[in-house]
Amino acid sequence: MTLSGLSLRDLEYAIAVADLGSFGKAAERCRVAQPSLSVQVGKLEARLKTVLFERTTRRVIVTPQGQELIGQMRRVVGEAGRLLELSVRSGEAFGGTLRLSAIATLGPYYFPRILQSLRAHYPALALVLGEGRTGDLVTALLRGDLDAVLMSTPTGEPALCEIPLFHEPFVMACPEGHAATLSGAAGWQGLSAHERLLLEEGHCLRDQAIAACAEIDTSSRHATSLETLKYMVAAGEGCTLLPVLAESEVHGLRYLPLRGSEYARTIVLAWRRSDPRIQEFEQLGATLRRFQHPAIQTFA
Repeated sequence: MTLSGLSLRDLEYAIAVADLGSFGKAAERCRVAQPSLSVQVGKLEARLKTVLFERTTRRVIVTPQGQELIGQMRRVVGEAGRLLELSVRSGEAFGGTLRLSAIATLGPYYFPRILQSLRAHYPALALVLGEGRTGDLVTALLRGDLDAVLMSTPTGEPALCEIPLFHEPFVMACPEGHAATLSGAAGWQGLSAHERLLLEEGHCLRDQAIAACAEIDTSSRHATSLETLKYMVAAGEGCTLLPVLAESEVHGLRYLPLRGSEYARTIVLAWRRSDPRIQEFEQLGATLRRFQHPAIQTFA
């Protein structure tokens, strides 16, 4: 069976009959004469080799076989409407909608700071924001479920393009009164292995914390989020590394600056290399680079 002989208009007629239970009311909704609508629905039934409706003197009833077909018609007509909507909005930035996600150690702290600027620069843009782990976000981006991702380098994915946005240092979070807070302490390197708290596997920040110091007890206590890590530290469970944007006041917790290139990460905007909207992503990157924070270094 081919698609020859099927028209979206005939599908709309059948949907209207199913919705209203009447050929007459359906004709009024579709602004067509009832005889014409009835004839077209009949031709549709013949084309599909299925009776869609039971015709009674009081009401038109959708047949069991018709229920499934009418449901599919709704999806087809809905997608056709979406096609027209996209064509109308194709002249807008990102087609009017931007699906932007960030790694979980960045999104909750970065998005609130940039939303106002994004709204000002893209007043008509519908933003769909999300967060997740690096591997999951890269998979979703390559699959086409996302338009762009904010993540930490290196991504190691040749199918992606990247624009560096800013250099974000780490700080060490310690319990108040911990030996690491004393003058002359050796910082992250000076901790014993069991004192270094980490995020659970799958977070790039975990890998960066391990890279900054080889002596880490990877079997020790882990946390699912930075917020959980903070409260573990405040409770005296140990110390951890945090991106500077994640700093917030927590009773019993103290932040210490760290020196060294290993105690920092580069945040990039990444998108599929095959995506033809390169100029729009470059413009978005330029907009995001205007973000200012006293502790980070943005790229020119």
